[in-house]
Amino acid sequence: MSSPTPNSTRDNVPAIEVEGIVTAFGAQKVHDGVSFTVQRGTLVALIGGSGTGKSVLLREMIGLHRPTAGRVRLLGTDLWSAGTAEQAALRQRFGMMFQDGALFSSLTVAQNVAVPLHEHTQLSDDSINALVNLRLLQAGLPASAGTKKPSELSGGMRKRAAIARAIALEPEILFLDEPTSGLDPITARGFDHLVRSLVDDLGITVFLVTHDLDTLLGVVDRLIVLSAGHVLADGPVRQVMATDDAWVREYFSVRHTVGSPNPTPASAKVDSSNGS
Repeated sequence: MSSPTPNSTRDNVPAIEVEGIVTAFGAQKVHDGVSFTVQRGTLVALIGGSGTGKSVLLREMIGLHRPTAGRVRLLGTDLWSAGTAEQAALRQRFGMMFQDGALFSSLTVAQNVAVPLHEHTQLSDDSINALVNLRLLQAGLPASAGTKKPSELSGGMRKRAAIARAIALEPEILFLDEPTSGLDPITARGFDHLVRSLVDDLGITVFLVTHDLDTLLGVVDRLIVLSAGHVLADGPVRQVMATDDAWVREYFSVRHTVGSPNPTPASAKVDSSNGS
């Protein structure tokens, strides 16, 4: 996959547009007008306290849960007003990695990666096998990992296998739910670098939900904070850290106390005006 061609009409359309999302479960309103925009080729993280609806919002952004009100546009297409065929085509343009990887335990890693290729393409078996090997390589796995079952892999390798499957169809957007959860610090940082390379080398837009401070400080371009049904803060990580809010101060203070030394962010190219 090559990086997106600059200045094309397609690239002028944001990767993700979340507009006035309201989510209510009975009398409980989880989101009350959540809005932000994500430009192409950036790595954006979402954080928030328990009950702020991070996972619910992620599910709404990939079409698994319909919001009570508001719009989600992916690559210029309104996800919830699109017809069945248009939704199916759109789903081939983004990938999703769930927290546990959600790999099929009865299939080998290679067979897992091949699933979307068999479902959505008419490629020959030889072409699919070649693509599977490429995706494993791009995810930092040796070809030999393809013959193993998920249970035979370490946690970090399973996460990489899940990434390989998520990028099987060359997605333009990749959604990640707690991608470093359960990994030791060294493996987690290696995974961070993998995700960063998908943005920098392949031009994929990455949107992730995480609690990992080292991920936020090390590879994320922009950070969005949910609180009380709204976007509390949105911008480069260092800017968000300076937000005058008790939860934000406690979040970063606690993790500075128990976490690793404070690395320098990998990128400072974010235009925070995109997150209104």
